[in-house]
Amino acid sequence: MDTMDYDKALYYTLWGQWDDLLVLMVRTEDDLLSKKIELFLHAYHYPTSDQWLMNTHEELLHYLDHALIHQFIN
Repeated sequence: MDTMDYDKALYYTLWGQWDDLLVLMVRTEDDLLSKKIELFLHAYHYPTSDQWLMNTHEELLHYLDHALIHQFIN
């Protein structure tokens, strides 16, 4: 996978650049990253609860952290 996708996703998530995150969701080749972004953006725009929003945000950040660490190890 392209490490730049993970860097961009982390940057866009931390700085609240949702339009850029949406474009990345469509363009990335990492299906799991795309799904995590989709779930987070859906929770952000259509929140059913604050807990759901926080959970999807944390899951996205956790996945990005795991993917970036895995890229540096290999």
